[in-house]
Amino acid sequence: MGVLSRMSYVIRSKINAVLNRAEDPTETLDYSYEQMRDELQDVKKGIADLTTQKKRLEIQKRNLEENVEKHNSQAREAVKQGREDLARKALEKKKQKMNQIEDLEGQIAQLQNTQDNLVEKKDTLQNRIEEFRTKKESMKARYEAAEANSRVSEAMTGVGDEMEDVSRSIENAEQQTEEMEARAEAMDELHDTGAFDDALSDKDQLDRELEEMRTGGEVDSELDTLKAEMGVEDEPEPEPEAETETTTNSGEEDIDLADLEAEVSADETETETEVETEQATEENNS
Repeated sequence: MGVLSRMSYVIRSKINAVLNRAEDPTETLDYSYEQMRDELQDVKKGIADLTTQKKRLEIQKRNLEENVEKHNSQAREAVKQGREDLARKALEKKKQKMNQIEDLEGQIAQLQNTQDNLVEKKDTLQNRIEEFRTKKESMKARYEAAEANSRVSEAMTGVGDEMEDVSRSIENAEQQTEEMEARAEAMDELHDTGAFDDALSDKDQLDRELEEMRTGGEVDSELDTLKAEMGVEDEPEPEPEAETETTTNSGEEDIDLADLEAEVSADETETETEVETEQATEENNS
C-alpha cells in the first residue's frame, strides 16, 4: 500500500468515525424508510406508465379490429357487385390490419408480463417496507429507551459526585466547628484562670506583691500624718461589751464612716480573690 493510499485510508477512517459519532440511528432509520417509500412510489409510477402504454395499444388493436370488419364488409359488397378488384383491395387492407393486430397482441402480451412482474415486485417491496417500518419503530423505541436509561445513569452518576462533594463539605464544616468550639472553651478557661491578665501584664507575682506592700505602706504613712495633724493618738480599741459611750460625731459622719468601712471590706475581699486566682494560675502553668 502506497503512502497516498494509506493517507486516503486513514482520512476515510477518521471521517467515518466522526460521522458515526454524529449519526443519530433514529434519523438514519427514518431516512432509510423514506428512501424505500420513494422507491415504492417509483415502482407504482412505472406500473402506471406501463399500464397506460398497454391500454393505448389495446385501443389501437380495437380500432384495427373494427377496420378488419369494415374491410371484410367492403370485400363482400364488392363481390356482390362484381368488383373483384375492389374486393381484392379491401382484403389486402384487411390482411394488413390483421398483421398489425397480431403485432399489437404480441406487444400487449409483453407489456402485460412486464406489468405482472412489476406488480409482483411492488407487492414484495411493499411487504418489505411494512416489515421494515415495524422493525424501525421497534428499534427506535429500543434506542430511545436505551438513550433515556443512559441519561438517567449519567444523571445518577452526576448526583453521586455532587453528594460526595456535599458529604465532604459537611465533614469539613463539622471539623471546623468542633475546632472553633474547642478554641472557645479554651479561651473561656484561660479567661477564668486569669491567664489573659498575666499575658497582658509584664509584672510577675513578686512584683505585684511588692507593689501592694508599697501601696499599703504609703497609705499607712499618710494615715499617720493625718492623725498627727489632727492631734489624734493611737488608742487600743475597746471591747465591744464595754463600749457604752455615744460618739459625738453627727449622723452624716457615722454614715460616711460606715460607707468607708464597707468599701474597705469589699476591696480586701477582691484583693484576696485576685491573689487566689493568681496562685491557681501559677500552679497550672507550673
